[in-house]
Amino acid sequence: MTSIPLHELTAWVDATLQPSQFRDYCPNGLQVEGREHVRYIIAGVTASQALIDAAIEKGADAILVHHGWFWKNEDPCIRGPKRARLAALLQHDISLLAYHLPLDAHPTLGNNAQLARILGFQPDLDEQDSPRRCGPENLVWLGRPGTNSTLSELGKSIGRALGRIPLLIGTTDQPVRHIAWCTGAAQGMMDAAIAAGADAYLTGEVSEPTVHLARETGVAFIGAGHHATERYGVQALGAAIAAQFGIRYEFIDIDNPV
Repeated sequence: MTSIPLHELTAWVDATLQPSQFRDYCPNGLQVEGREHVRYIIAGVTASQALIDAAIEKGADAILVHHGWFWKNEDPCIRGPKRARLAALLQHDISLLAYHLPLDAHPTLGNNAQLARILGFQPDLDEQDSPRRCGPENLVWLGRPGTNSTLSELGKSIGRALGRIPLLIGTTDQPVRHIAWCTGAAQGMMDAAIAAGADAYLTGEVSEPTVHLARETGVAFIGAGHHATERYGVQALGAAIAAQFGIRYEFIDIDNPV
């Protein structure tokens, strides 16, 4: 089976996603160093104990995730579930690679690009034919649904694509011609979507003030699930790694209703 040095894998992903360009809430890249060579990589959304256990059972050399560890402002003490997760990786010599905002933002492999593909959205393009964006770190994408539709029709289409009924805030028969989206917990970026002229804003999670903002501005809000909207970037990145290096890759979906 083909194998590559861990440092070569990490260098390629870092060069592809360019994490140094982002002010993030966690370290991006190699978070836990395992064995020197990688033949088999498991990808998942979050570095949970369930994903680690699956990787151990399958004999993986590395785990690639969107949600890794060592978040800012969290308790730095290694105890409880944090100790159990880290101990499992170290015991089995498995590396953990995690990419947060850089994986959201990548123009082709990222969560926003891949969600557009899954949902049939057509991103607007700027003068350089790059996706038109707005908001902090230019994370919010702007575009159009695949077909002109009402909020209700769009919600049903999203539910079929993601396997999860989305939360819709707005009038069911209001037309959605321009849409903005950012995967995960980006409800705080709805102001940027409104300023950009969107008819609707889609993200993963919702908070209490977001509902009032949608009602008072007339811009619809779509809460499609944090996990449900962020399953696709890590799959695209894992497939790109496999194609680049010829190593084995597998995505494991640990379901999360949030």
